[in-house]
Amino acid sequence: MKSNQRIAFVIDSLPSLGGAEKVLLTALEVYPQAHIFTLIYNKDVFTDTPIARRDIKTSYLDALPLAHKHHRMFLPLMPGAIERFDLQEYELIISFSYAVAHGVQNFNGARHVSYTYTPMRYAWTDLNLDGTHSQRNIVVDQLLQAFCRWDREAASRVHQFAAISQAVSKRIQFAYQREAPVIYPPVEIERFHSNKQREDYYITVSRLVPHKRIDLLVEAFSKLNLPLYIVGNGPELPRLKNLASANIKFLGYQTDEKVAELMSKARGFVCAAEEDFGIAIVEAQAAGCPIIAYGQGGALETVLDGITGIHFSEQTLESLCEAILQFERIHTSFFVDDLMCHAKQFDKTCFKKKFVEFVEALNPEIQLNGR
Repeated sequence: MKSNQRIAFVIDSLPSLGGAEKVLLTALEVYPQAHIFTLIYNKDVFTDTPIARRDIKTSYLDALPLAHKHHRMFLPLMPGAIERFDLQEYELIISFSYAVAHGVQNFNGARHVSYTYTPMRYAWTDLNLDGTHSQRNIVVDQLLQAFCRWDREAASRVHQFAAISQAVSKRIQFAYQREAPVIYPPVEIERFHSNKQREDYYITVSRLVPHKRIDLLVEAFSKLNLPLYIVGNGPELPRLKNLASANIKFLGYQTDEKVAELMSKARGFVCAAEEDFGIAIVEAQAAGCPIIAYGQGGALETVLDGITGIHFSEQTLESLCEAILQFERIHTSFFVDDLMCHAKQFDKTCFKKKFVEFVEALNPEIQLNGR
């Protein structure tokens, strides 16, 4: 990239260190001169990351009470806040969007590409903020209808979309009537290894928020009395602890090294959410750990049913318990080499190559490292 090229990275918010933030960190390795804009920045979370050394531009929402712990509460204010960012000095805008980041205003002919995790799920699906699929009340429904109108208009300002999975590409087509090639998110495959002496516990790694359906995992493993380790933090933690029996351990935040170790010894990784992609699912396979996953969304692309794991068909206690019991019977039939080989196609180097090709295809005058 030419040293004088002005690039803006725009991401909805930086509340915690999850999959979206890992993508941003990898994109910064490719385009280190980019400036970062985000609505809300919980800087304490990023103390030991390269983001901490950056001058992060935030919106007025960042100063509001509860913004760092409950940023979803401020969704009605986000479209207006994202449009207030002044990006007049930038020639290229790259948004990393799961809600409103793609809605930034572009000035002076700046090119805008959006790497999209999903069109905002609460507006474009029947999923509620509490993770249920029950009918919404009329006020919430009207607010989300208004958001969808804004969202379509915002999408029209983007020159090109890319999606993190085929499932998300289809959602972009449905919501915005736009094509979106797939660039799978980066996974640091080299961090993981398989331990020959595997133990009997299962593991999940996730933010503890409603749509991740950790409650379903807690119910199932409590019922079956099988050991489950839950890695991650979030607002659902108190409720989940109340649901859990003694065989379930909440480990909170763990370092990358500890997560890799836990995955290398686990009998299986479990996921009850409809993942847009699911970086942790791929990480587990890189560690030789087979998967039990809800068979929708990104898991249909990241988990080979019967080879690297199994899918269950419904987000119900009965369907999940049946899958776990099936897995208990066949878990020794999964081969570590199959798991690790499948994970390699999602390696970080693959992402970097495809991401640069995507950006440069729309911006032929932009060249990586002056190439």
